[in-house]
Amino acid sequence: MKRYSKAARFLLAALLAVSLMPFTRAFARSAPQEATAGTPRAIYLWPNGAPGALGDTEVDKPRMYVFLPAKRSTSAAILVIPGGGYAHVAIGHEGFQIAQWLNAQGMAAFVLDYRVAPYHYPVEINDGRRAMRLIRAHAAEYGVDPNRLGVWGFSAGGHLASSLGTHCEEKNVTATDTTDAESCKPNFMVLSYPVISMELPEAHAGSRMNLLGPDVDPKLEHEYSNQFAVTAQTPPTFLFATTKDPTVPVENSLDFYRALERAGVPSELHIYDYSNHGCGLCGSIIPLSTWPLLLRNWLMGQAMLPPDAAPMPQPQPNFPSWVPGLHGPGEVTPK
Repeated sequence: MKRYSKAARFLLAALLAVSLMPFTRAFARSAPQEATAGTPRAIYLWPNGAPGALGDTEVDKPRMYVFLPAKRSTSAAILVIPGGGYAHVAIGHEGFQIAQWLNAQGMAAFVLDYRVAPYHYPVEINDGRRAMRLIRAHAAEYGVDPNRLGVWGFSAGGHLASSLGTHCEEKNVTATDTTDAESCKPNFMVLSYPVISMELPEAHAGSRMNLLGPDVDPKLEHEYSNQFAVTAQTPPTFLFATTKDPTVPVENSLDFYRALERAGVPSELHIYDYSNHGCGLCGSIIPLSTWPLLLRNWLMGQAMLPPDAAPMPQPQPNFPSWVPGLHGPGEVTPK
């Protein structure tokens, strides 16, 4: 993967610092409880090195960013999984902005910065599983109810999120440490213009190749076409999509919603007659800018937000959607 010069990385960090709330420049190797309200922190999912790592650079070290609200309205929390076609991580508008919006509602948020191609399955899925387990293992320190932990995924991040909802057990009975003994299954899901299928023609070809590799195993392709993995135990789900999505066919959302309905899973689907992909909260796009309000109402209906939560999305800084070759803001080596 292309690496950028020290000067380029410094410039990126400076630009992000202008738009993001004060952010620690040095990624923390320390314990999760160091995250405090109003100051996001980054923690490695595996402080001593991630399993299957191809090297020892920052792109080989999956992490999550902890955003705790200054004023908490709920003990529920959400793991946010940005998209990027399993090729990059759109951590700005599909990660940090989302966490800030959730914090404005009084909810804790965790943004996953997971490994992508040249990594392939099961690395990405395992990064998501580890993040969910890590949050639950430290739930008391974060002030989070481990039984009210959701996941919110965008595009390919929606595939990873829906994989957690359909391919995670309640408890990991074979775990060798206390963190991995926790469940990786979310209690609810939010899927925004998600990739769901790995089977063509509905699959997003780039996500499919980047996750499953150039020589796709047909059995694995079907197994991770998550519309086929829905059961009555799949968590309640909110979906948002557009009819003319130019990148991920809307059939991904439709098929997953139909599977949820057949299984009797509480679910809600909102499809806009529009052509767009990757707009995050879509604050500048009418009519798509109304969808976060629909989500807020759904979260209230699921008792994940109280009725007095912030009624509309708060103004958000204009983060760059992604930066090739970089895995997070600034890429500063942890001290």
